[in-house]
Amino acid sequence: MPKAQASAPSHNQLDTKAQAWSALFSEPMSDLVKRYTSSVFFDKRLWQADIAGSLAHAGMLAAQGIIAQEDHAAIQRGMAQITQEIESGQFEWKLDLEDVHLNIEARLTQLVGDAGKRLHTGRSRNDQVATDVRLWLRGEIDLIAGLLTDLQKALVDVASSNVEVILPGFTHLQVAQPVSFAHHLLAYVEMFARDAERMADVRRRTNVLPLGSAALAGTTYPLDRERVAKTLGMDGVCQNSLDAVSDRDFAIEFTAAASLCMVHVSRLSEELIIWMSQNFGFIKIADRFTTGSSIMPQKKNPDVPELARGKTGRVVGHLMGLITLMKGQPLAYNKDNQEDKEPLFDTVDTLKDTLRIFAEMVGGQVNPATGQKEGGITVNGLAMEDAAKKGYATATDLADYLVKKGLPFRDAHETVAHAVKAAQSHACDLSELPLAVLQGFHPQIEKDVYECLSLRGSLNARSTLGGTAPIQVQAQIERHRARLV
Repeated sequence: MPKAQASAPSHNQLDTKAQAWSALFSEPMSDLVKRYTSSVFFDKRLWQADIAGSLAHAGMLAAQGIIAQEDHAAIQRGMAQITQEIESGQFEWKLDLEDVHLNIEARLTQLVGDAGKRLHTGRSRNDQVATDVRLWLRGEIDLIAGLLTDLQKALVDVASSNVEVILPGFTHLQVAQPVSFAHHLLAYVEMFARDAERMADVRRRTNVLPLGSAALAGTTYPLDRERVAKTLGMDGVCQNSLDAVSDRDFAIEFTAAASLCMVHVSRLSEELIIWMSQNFGFIKIADRFTTGSSIMPQKKNPDVPELARGKTGRVVGHLMGLITLMKGQPLAYNKDNQEDKEPLFDTVDTLKDTLRIFAEMVGGQVNPATGQKEGGITVNGLAMEDAAKKGYATATDLADYLVKKGLPFRDAHETVAHAVKAAQSHACDLSELPLAVLQGFHPQIEKDVYECLSLRGSLNARSTLGGTAPIQVQAQIERHRARLV
């Protein structure tokens, strides 16, 4: 097959947007439109993916005999120099060249001449950008997976030190039943584990190659798309050229997974904020993660969890923006899709920063001066246990005790309600009611009831799989540690 020849523009260098695609236009683009349509100053972060995709494409073109081997070698040399220039900060990003793709292609052509012009054979910016975003996002998902592991490990470490600490478990923010503080923290480990699973699933669907679909209909050149996918470490190729260039499901799906992860962070944040308040006093957050007040010198504000709670709305907003962006687009590629990058980029940045700081805030850090690990959260177990005593947290245990004596649960429930009312009138806990008073509610109540009515007894009794009994909690800690190696 004859090698592709580039048309001959008036200059060797692509230095204007009109020259970047054709000589069809009779007047230059207005400066206002240039600024409005340019994406280079935010999509330049895709440069590594763009170069990787271009090198894989060039290698395939040479292997297929579509470009000469000397052109391939020139492209490799040029891309190596461009990489060095970008990494050193010497590369000049030009607004006139609109985006990361044309900026790199223009510089390549300046460096290696016609070989640079032949690089775009058999591809379009439509399949090129779809490939770049997928490659970039794949790498970011891998980083996020590591950060999710770090946060889970931090939570497991704190849990392992607090298996026997009793926390009031709440429903409707009312004291419900006593739970192990470690058990409570492990609930978030489960959430973040599911987030990691979702990210892995998103990665699988992201890691598919659009390149070779060209503008929308494929190409007349004998491309080996599978070779390019293999070179780039992708799991396969997109099977429909129209879908390949216009699909942004992977970006939406990632942002949905990120939104749910941030919701989990936000729920944890809300609890940290409540627990840190003087009315609860369950924990202290290290000073390095808090701020003071400009007017009230006694204040220590939990700014990190508060800000994470706020940033959750930002990420969920990006999800809504991306869904709305795509909902009215006909096939195939439309300029609307330029608007996918900023919300996607910001979602990635926000999630990474949040996970990183939470792992450090929860798990602490090593002090370089002492070499000792300094915790980020200090637990006040006594305050937690005192709070658990205030809400008749073992009332259900008394009902269970009566059921084991033969009462139907609904009758036992009613009986315990009367007992709680009596304890309220005496301003005492159920465990402080005299045995004679308790026997007045049911004659089968015996002295062993006080073991059931103790916080520790209630905790130990819940030893089913997934329960809050310390023996079960310790088993879950070991399971998570083995999983997170």
